[in-house]
Amino acid sequence: MTVLVAALGRLPGIGPRSAERLALHLVQTEADAVRQLAAALLEARERVSLCQQCGGLTETQPCPICGDARRDSTLLCVVERALDILSLEKSGTYRGHYHALGGKLSPLNGVGPEDLRLTELESRLDAAGVKEIILALGSDVEGDATSNYLGRRLAGRGIRLTRLAQGLPAGSGLEFADELTLSRALEGRRDLPPV
Repeated sequence: MTVLVAALGRLPGIGPRSAERLALHLVQTEADAVRQLAAALLEARERVSLCQQCGGLTETQPCPICGDARRDSTLLCVVERALDILSLEKSGTYRGHYHALGGKLSPLNGVGPEDLRLTELESRLDAAGVKEIILALGSDVEGDATSNYLGRRLAGRGIRLTRLAQGLPAGSGLEFADELTLSRALEGRRDLPPV
């Protein structure tokens, strides 16, 4: 039981008490139900991968968002992680494409530009008719640093660079914002100041 509690406690958003409650529930549940849960977890882990174009989570290549011809190919929303794409899609207001960087700049944690999907981003910009890049990164120090770095790196391409409006929770990621906050942040985006 201790091993199960420890394993569940490593999941994001699961504290020690929640891990203990989940473990107790699982050991008291019928064996078939637990087997089905285990099989579903393994199947999801084997079938879900990152989209080769945007870096989002998908079971097909390209993902349904990248493969949707009805989406606006002139808009590209740059996010930190694949999970952020899901959060923005829940708002129901954005109809462009995405690019997940796979992280954000954090020199203290050893994350530099070479650790992010920046080469892939630039390749997409060279190949597509992108007219606006929306930087949808968190409003923490690393998110600001990444946005400023991207602003400098992508300047001079003739592409409008905007950033989500404030109102997102300071010091946290997009997954903690509700749909209304994300919707308003997208609508109130603003141009990055020139470098």
